[in-house]
Amino acid sequence: MQETRLDIARIRAARRMIDPVFLDTPLYRCEALEPSLGCTVSIKLETANPVRSFKARGTEVVASLLADHGPRAVVCASAGNLGQALAWSGRGRGLDVTVVASRCAPAAKLDRIRALDAGLELVDGDFEMARERAAAVARYDGIRLVEDSLDIETCEGAATIGLELVDTVPSFDTVLIALGGGALATGVGHVMKALAPEVEVICVQPLGAPAMTHSWRRRSVVTTDSTDTIADGVAGRRPIPAVLNDLLLVADDAVLVEEASIIAGMRMLLDHAGLVVEPSAALGIAAILEDRDRFAGRHVVTIVCGSNVDVDAYRRWVDAPLSQGP
Repeated sequence: MQETRLDIARIRAARRMIDPVFLDTPLYRCEALEPSLGCTVSIKLETANPVRSFKARGTEVVASLLADHGPRAVVCASAGNLGQALAWSGRGRGLDVTVVASRCAPAAKLDRIRALDAGLELVDGDFEMARERAAAVARYDGIRLVEDSLDIETCEGAATIGLELVDTVPSFDTVLIALGGGALATGVGHVMKALAPEVEVICVQPLGAPAMTHSWRRRSVVTTDSTDTIADGVAGRRPIPAVLNDLLLVADDAVLVEEASIIAGMRMLLDHAGLVVEPSAALGIAAILEDRDRFAGRHVVTIVCGSNVDVDAYRRWVDAPLSQGP
């Protein structure tokens, strides 16, 4: 394969920097989901950890390297999950962490960032406005900017999920990956293409936040003026060119799903797997729901990537009439 920015040797080394609490996460076949989806479904569960998402795999690598030979103060923009993860990883290594987030981010995510002793600055506007403010803080204060997906450590930390997947028995033939900024998709996708090239890598994004998918399809950066999705964790508007270049090399397809399918996926994961997940984590199930024929007869792995969800909003979504789903 052509070369991405990622490196398998560094990904293997990243495993040694990550607290074991985030490694070797559960991977299991969920037979209860299969009658409704028409295929064999395995879940890779990235929520059973102190920050309830996969993001700490990347922040553990970032924080480890900074603790050894980097600045002691860092800032990042976050929709919520990266901020929690960086706060957790930084606190354990004596780093001074500031998180910039949208005032509209889920309150539960913001509360957990504060609880992890990080400084929190809120901005009006969306995640892209938070990105701009975080970059300004880094410039003005002379501290390290951690930018999810652009910083290769975030991608290679996420890629350790791929190492765990390729060691599984029995093997699978498709992996469904939530697509936002691209760290998870490029990380896992790189490992699949390098070590299990027969596995189809399919990225999934909400129809209401399609910038990266449109960019992948057109092979050049496409931005959008706004987003409209409950999946706040993947609601970016401005893809990073270097990340898109990696994604073009490792993704076999990128698909968009409707909000009703995301909600139906969340409900199915609750009813049939006993999992409370945030909308981004249900994207894989949503993709199967919208195209059952494509996945019929396959063994599909879906990465359940986060469970930091506002409880009141979650109840509204999953208690909505079933007729709203596909």
